[in-house]
Amino acid sequence: MKILKFISKRIAVSVLMIFILVTISFFMVKLIPGSPFTSEKMQAGNKEAIYAYYGLDKPVYEQYFTYLTNLLKGDLGVSYKIRAISVNQIIADAFPYSLDLGLRAIAFALTMGLLLGIIAAYQRGKAMDTFTMILAIIGTSVPSFIIGFFIQYIFAVKLRWFPVAGYESLAQTVLPTFALGLGMLATISKYTRTSMLEVISSDYVKTADSKGLSKLRIIFVHQLRNALMPVVTLLGPMVASVITGTFVVENVFAIPGLGRHYVTSVQNLDYTLITGLTIFFAVLLVLMNLVVDIVYAVIDPRIQLQ
Repeated sequence: MKILKFISKRIAVSVLMIFILVTISFFMVKLIPGSPFTSEKMQAGNKEAIYAYYGLDKPVYEQYFTYLTNLLKGDLGVSYKIRAISVNQIIADAFPYSLDLGLRAIAFALTMGLLLGIIAAYQRGKAMDTFTMILAIIGTSVPSFIIGFFIQYIFAVKLRWFPVAGYESLAQTVLPTFALGLGMLATISKYTRTSMLEVISSDYVKTADSKGLSKLRIIFVHQLRNALMPVVTLLGPMVASVITGTFVVENVFAIPGLGRHYVTSVQNLDYTLITGLTIFFAVLLVLMNLVVDIVYAVIDPRIQLQ
């Protein structure tokens, strides 16, 4: 019952947070100077007709309530620049690319981050430990798009080991996955190393070792389970980094995902597309954090009492 109460409370908080994000996103977009139709050549009457068609001639508060009503029906509106296409359709077409890249980056970061963190803990003070720490510094301090430009120039332009851009073949996914996942990999390896160092000298590890259990079983069954707690806590912020990181990485590698649409929507002052994508990303982030909180509560029941 405690865990159900905890989950219900977190869901209620998430719904409230989404409502606040929707409200802030809508009004912040309205504060952007300019108009989505300023650059278009049209007569004054036609411009007024377009404003009336999209409801832009109404007061902002009325536009807000209309948008909120449509949003409750699952309608994110129609793009002003990509004519006759709804924001829902744009998301449906582009999100699979962003999702695929994000999942690849997370899988790469988790696998290599945990592995490097474990090795660094057992090789403390040695070359592998130093390499992991240097990688952690680079991954956490250099933006993903800078890494993307660098590896694109080295491995695609100079060495020609991988394609420069695109996202159709397996080879085209390697560089953007590395660029997007390196920051997460660095963070995971650093926290895994620290957590592993704390549990290596624990009594239960010594007991397991005295029973003759294999080294791999001690690491992956006993040590890693306890060392994973800080990493699980980081999953929410890491998902956020993946979501925001795709904005520029997708443009660097010409990936037809949501990141590209987000950048162009801001450039074109496409209000509905900006708002729709912001809300979509915000809801996705809130849901991911909700899932992480629930998983954390299941792993550590003490969290339910907080």
